[in-house]
Order: sequence, then structure tokens, then C-alpha cells
Amino acid sequence: MASMRVHELAKEFDMTSKELLDKLNEMKIPAKSHASMLADAYVAKIRKNLEPEIKQRAGQLEAEEAAELARERAEAEARKAEEERARREAVEQERAAREAERARREAAEAEGSASGGEGSPDGRKPAKAPASSPFESLASQIESEKERVAREAAEARARARQAKAMAEVAKKQAVEEALRQRNSKKQKGSASSAPKPAPVIGAKKASGFDSLLSQIEAEKQRIEAQKKQAASAGAGAKDAARKGGKPERGPKKGKRGGSFEQIVPELEVQQQPAGEDRYAQMAVQAEKLQRDKVLAEARAAVAAASTHEGEGRRKKRKEKREAENRERLELEAIEKGLDPTLVLDDSVVEIPQGTTVAKFAELIGVPPNDVIKRLFMLGQVLTLTQSMGDDLVELIADDMGRKVRVVSPEEEYAVVYHDKDEDLKPRPPVVTVMGHVDHGKTSLLDAIRDTGVAAGEAGGITQHIGASVVEIDGKQITFIDTPGHEAFTAMRARGAQVTDVIVLVVAADDGVMPQTVEAINHAKAAEVPIVVAVNKIDKPGANPDRVRQELVEYGVIPEEWGGTNMFVEVSAKQRLHIDDVLETIILQADVLELKANPDAEASGFVIEANLDKGRGPVATVLVQRGTLHPGDIVVAGTSYGRVRALVNPLGKHVDEAYPADPVEILGLNSVPVAGDEFRVFDDERDARKLAEERALRARLAEQETKSHVSLDDLFSRIEEGKQTDLNLIVKADVQGSIEALRDAFEKMDQSEVRINIVHSAVGGITETDVTLASASDAIIIGFNVRPTGKSKVQAEKEKVDIRLYRVIYQAIEEINAARVGLLSPDIVEEDTGVAEVRETFKVPKVGTIAGCYITEGEINRDDKVRIVRDGTVIFEGVMESLRRFKDDVKSVRQGYECGIGIHGYQDLKVGDTIEGYQVKEVERTE
Repeated sequence: MASMRVHELAKEFDMTSKELLDKLNEMKIPAKSHASMLADAYVAKIRKNLEPEIKQRAGQLEAEEAAELARERAEAEARKAEEERARREAVEQERAAREAERARREAAEAEGSASGGEGSPDGRKPAKAPASSPFESLASQIESEKERVAREAAEARARARQAKAMAEVAKKQAVEEALRQRNSKKQKGSASSAPKPAPVIGAKKASGFDSLLSQIEAEKQRIEAQKKQAASAGAGAKDAARKGGKPERGPKKGKRGGSFEQIVPELEVQQQPAGEDRYAQMAVQAEKLQRDKVLAEARAAVAAASTHEGEGRRKKRKEKREAENRERLELEAIEKGLDPTLVLDDSVVEIPQGTTVAKFAELIGVPPNDVIKRLFMLGQVLTLTQSMGDDLVELIADDMGRKVRVVSPEEEYAVVYHDKDEDLKPRPPVVTVMGHVDHGKTSLLDAIRDTGVAAGEAGGITQHIGASVVEIDGKQITFIDTPGHEAFTAMRARGAQVTDVIVLVVAADDGVMPQTVEAINHAKAAEVPIVVAVNKIDKPGANPDRVRQELVEYGVIPEEWGGTNMFVEVSAKQRLHIDDVLETIILQADVLELKANPDAEASGFVIEANLDKGRGPVATVLVQRGTLHPGDIVVAGTSYGRVRALVNPLGKHVDEAYPADPVEILGLNSVPVAGDEFRVFDDERDARKLAEERALRARLAEQETKSHVSLDDLFSRIEEGKQTDLNLIVKADVQGSIEALRDAFEKMDQSEVRINIVHSAVGGITETDVTLASASDAIIIGFNVRPTGKSKVQAEKEKVDIRLYRVIYQAIEEINAARVGLLSPDIVEEDTGVAEVRETFKVPKVGTIAGCYITEGEINRDDKVRIVRDGTVIFEGVMESLRRFKDDVKSVRQGYECGIGIHGYQDLKVGDTIEGYQVKEVERTE
């Protein structure tokens, strides 16, 4: 039985991981998360304890399923019975309707036969009709239905004509009534053809409502008269039909009567006087004008309302867009660490850092002479082409009543992307493999890819495209093939956060080594999760538990011990547990919920870049957002160009690269720097302009190289408010010295300046330490150690301050004095030369003489010397003798051999380094 994870066991029991974790907590079994491993004994115990509950849950499930099935069957039977009952009722109703129709037809036939017998001329009874068949009954039903439909249609047409005639009559009566009222007012007091009605005592003046009521009453009376006339006309028509005559006026009988043309007396042409016709026409025209006026006013009101409504909608949409823009700018300002009020204020002018006087005057909109005049008044004599400091820019702008914000080059060219949640899609993780030398980093990558890289490349060193892609269970993982922490630190120093997960490789037989500690510190500084791969478990003497105990001291705690770091025991040579490493990476990526927008324009970072003899500048890039295509215009740092081809890690040309895909791009005009950001532009002119501006900034930055903090200028930075933290890298000969220095620094007063020890280790000062100090703006403190290799040259190039001490109190006093600004004059050790011991000779009565070769500088007879072995100073003293061949000499230059005797020290060995130096006292200028 193999050990299992919590989520696998929960899936077996048909439970959620949270439910199973609660059960494990009740059973006192240690488990922290869904990915925690459970030993075989724990798995057996869990299965034994949860077996009754699982069986009970299964029984309940079967009972619930049976009850659900029975309920569904009962519902189906009830539904079927209801449908059958409804069908029977419909059949009974249809049968009763048919019986009633048959009885009605029989009664009608009987009545018709009776009337027919009475009207026969000879008085004989008609012959008995034969019995009707079912087909005759059906035909009669069809005929009667046709007659009913035709009759209803004729009645509907008659009703429509009647309604139209009534509407016309009502309109005409209203016009006549209005005309009658106007005539009565005009002809008051004059003779008229009609007798003037007697005035009614107590009558009120007619209002609009009285006129409307009179119209309604007249309409009612007209309708009643029309009904009576229609009834009398119908009766006259019947009498005429009986007598055989034709009526003069009446409804015309059709084939199937019922439809008639109604005569309306009010619609007949009435003979009126000429004056009455003129006034009627005037009344109609007045009514038409009034109606047109009312309609025009109504249309104008509707148009005004719709216009106001449209303006309101447009205003709301504009306000919504402005609010979204303000919110976006505020988010960008917060991400850049700026004050959102300054960014949202339209009156604030952005001034690039290091701007010239002419550019500053142009941006704030004032004549350059006014700026130069104020500079003269401040004692600053600057020309139009000279640069202005940040404080000077803010001072002049404040004096001229302008609001400005100084923008750094990084902020000026930084691009902040905002993607909607619905546009984000999951992306593969990007993994960097780190660890100590010869702990199996490349061999582990070789086992993962199974391509034989370590055996095929020169010296087993990674010389690949820079990244590789592995797929497991349909999921992609991108590995960066330059796993050294030096490249990682260099990229971090340029601000490139391209790694999602770090795989820390530690040899089970070797344990934690100095570069392992450096890798841990780099990962923590970049805030990237760590997955530990304990390699070489197949070798004799492998002890993975010792590796766990050593890593706990540096804050890397396994999950089974209550920490957050996943551990996997592997063997790269034997291909053991390689799949577990990949599954652990996938689990860690699922926890991080990595997402990107693949539909946007591509952007990402440069991993490696080189100049190929046949293909020109080649850059290996990692896409972080969007999709990259051949033909896209790309800007990477100070380089730009159109992508001619995309090459994947297998050397094949591809048509597109999605987020987390590493590809080589061809077509840039120059070689970019590893760690530069690249992004796609729509216009090549914009890309060229940005690349040229960046190149100009880079040349100016080289002239004004950034100086890192040192003990000399620490107090001045504190006074200016620029320095609040002091980062230190401590290297010593033994671990006890590091602990003593750490305790002494922690006991210092840190109210003004907080002291942070970024990295501490045993051994000489390496190039990696200088790179880390440059990235972290730290000072290197060396106690009884010396810089090794090219670290000293690199420190001078990066302007990193290295302080070397022999006495611990001297280091503490200098740092404390730098904090309070009481640094005494410098005691400088000026190196004069370096000699390498190639052979030793025993001379009687003299001692050991070192046969040396001068590798650097010039060794003088009166120089003080120190003997360095493996990066550690083992002795300091003076020379007893300096000879070339048999002659005593005062100095020996580089490239010559000599013999050196050390006063009071005889334990010289081949490979030691003798460094000559002179102690000088230098007066401080700050």
C-alpha cells in the first residue's frame, strides 16, 4: 500500500477535502492541506475508522434513491389517471353535443314537414320521406355551417357600415350646432326667418360641458329614431312581399338575405340659405386650424421631451466613461505607488526626471528667460540645454504657481495593463530550477525533458535556447533552462518577475550548501514560492531528513512539519519520482491560479539574447500576456524590429506564441539585454521612437551611473530623507562570527535607520554577492574574508561598497558612526600586488621560502602582507625577505618570479595567495 495525499483519499471516499481534513483532525492525524501526504499506517487507520460511516452513507443513498424512484412512479401513475379522466369527459361532452344537435335537426324537420302539408293545393298528405342516412346528416351539417358563417359575415359588414354612418352624422350635427350658436350670437336683435325663442328665466350661460351633454343627448335620440325607422321599414317590406309588390325603399334581398343599405336622413343634402353655407365653411376651417395648432404643439412637446431624454442619456454615458477613466488612472497610480490625487488632477504637469531648462519651460508654458531669471536668483547658473535636479524643478514650479510631478524613466515608459476578469484565461506556470553547484539541476531538467542535454553538451553545461516546455496530463509547464541564481538575480535587478515557482534542488548526501542559502534568499526577495527537490536519494549516505532539518533553519519548512513548502524526494540519474515533481508543480500552480489574457497584444520579458553569425540578433522571450505572431512590431529595451520568425524550444517554426510560451524571435535591429521587457506596437514609427528614446536615456545613465549606498554617504542620505533602510550582506570565515555580528546589529538603535541583513554565509566574497548587493542596494561586510575571483572588479564596476574587517568591534563602531555622522578619517588599505605560491623551499636556519609568481601589481619589500587560503585570511604580517634568484630586491613587478619569506610564519602551502598592501590614512571630504 503506497502513501496517498489527502485529496486522493477524499476522492476515494466520495468526500470533499475539507470534510476529510475535519475527520483527520478528530482522529488526531497530522494533515495541513489537501496536498499533505499520509503514511501507509495512517491510510489504513483512516479506512478502518471511516468504513462504517461510508457504508451507512451508501445505505442512506440507496434508500433515498429507492424512495425517489417510488415517488416518480406514483407521480407518473397519477398523471396518467388524470389524462384518462379528462379524455373520458371530453368524449362524453362530444357525445352529448351530437345528441342535442340531432334532436334539434329532427324537430326542425318535423316542423317543416307539418307546414308543408298545410300549404299543399289538393290537401293531400305528402309522401313519407325516406330515412336519412349518416352521410345526408353530415352534408346538412356542413351546409348549415356555411350558411351560419355567411350570415355572420354579412351582419359584421352591416354593423361596420352603420357605425361609419353614425360617426359621420355625429360630426355633421356637431358642426351644425356650433354654427347655430354663432348665428344666434351674431343675429341677436335682428329679424330672422325662424321665430325667436322666449328667454328662459334663470338660465345660465352655456359652457363647454353643456354643449357636450347636449350633443350626447341628441346622438341618443337620433339612434333611437333610426332603430324605429328601420323596424317600420322592415315591417313594410314584409307586407309588400306578402302582397307580391316591391317596396319603393327597403333592403335589397340577396341570395342569402340579411344585408341592407341603411338610409340616414341627416346625410341627405339639405337646402339651406347661402349665409348658412358660408358660416358652416368658416366653422369647418376654424376647427381645422385649431386642430392643426393643437397637433403642432403636441408634436413640439414630444420632440422636446425626446431631445431632453437623449441629452440625459448622453450625459449619463459621458459621466460613466469619465468615472471608468478616473478609476483606471487611480488603479495605475496605486500600482505605481503614487498619490492618486496628483494623477487625477488635470492641472498637474508631468516633468521627466533630468529635464533641461528649455524642456521644463515648454512643459509648464512659460518663457525660458523667466526660468533662467529665477535660477539666477537662486544662485543656479544654468543654460537652456543643462539638466535640472528634481528639487530644483519642484522649487521653480512652486514659485511660478504650477503643479508638477517629477516622473522617473521607469515610470515614464512603464505600461500597466488592466484586463477584465472575463478576458483572463488559465496559463501554464513558469518554473526556474536553482540550487548549489553539482547538486543535479541540469540532470533533473534532463530527466524531466528526457532529451539527454547534460550528456550531449560541452562539459555538461546548459547551452540551450534558454527554456523548455514539458506537458503532463495535458497541462504545460515551462522550465527556464538557465537555472543559476546569478541570472535570476540579474533579471530581478532589472525588475523582471518572470518566475512563478522555484524548484530548489538539494543533494541528499551533501545537504544545504552556500549557494543553496543564496537561492533561498533570492526566492524570498522575489516573493516566489519554493518547491524543494531532494536529489540523489539513490546514493549511499543520502539522508533526506537531515536536508529538511537544515532547511528549517532558513525558513523553508516542509508541509508535513506544519510549513508551506512541498518536498519531493527524487533521483535524476535513476529517473525516480520525476512525475511527483511535475504533479507538485501543477498543484502549486493551481493554488496560485495563474491567469493571462491571450487575446491582447503580446508583451513579456527577454530571457536570453545573443548575436548569431547567420541569423543576426536572436532573443529568447517569454510571453506573459497576449499572443505573439510573425510580422508583429516588437520593442525590447533599446531594440526594435519586425518579427521575421518564431522558433520554439524544439527548433521548429511556429505561427503564434501564447502566454508562458518561450520562443526565439528573429528580426531585431540589435541585441537586447536579458530581463528587458518587450511589447508589440501597431506602428513601426512609434516603436522606433520609443527604442531611440530608451537608447538615449541609457547613454545618459551611463554617464551618471547610479551610486549605491556606502558608509561614507549614509549619514547624508539619512539627513536628506532618502535612506530609511540599511541592507547588509555579511560574509565571514566561521558561522559564529556571523551570529555575533547579527546580534550586535540587532542591538543597535534602529529608530532612524532599520538594519536588514539580506544575506549571510561563510566563505569569501563572490561575484554573486556583488550582484545581490547591487540588486538590493546593500553594503557587503567581510569579516576575515577577501573578495575572490573577479568580484572586486565587478564591485568597482557596480559601485558596490565592500568593507573588510579583522575585529568585530571595528565593524560595529563604523556602522554606528556612519549612522550618526561621526566617521573618523579613513584608514585605507591600498593593495600593491598579488603573488601566487607555486612552490615552497625549506632553508636551514631561515625557514620556509615561497617560490612565487607575481600575478597583479608590484610587490615592494616594505609592504605589509596577508596570506589568503581558499578565500580566507589565515595570517597577516610583514615580509622578512624578497629575492630574485640570489639578489635582494626592493620590488618585483607583475609577470616575474621571486622568493618571499614571511616573518613569523612558516606554514606556507602551494596555492596560497600573498597579497601586498600599504596602510594609508585618507582625510574624509564629506
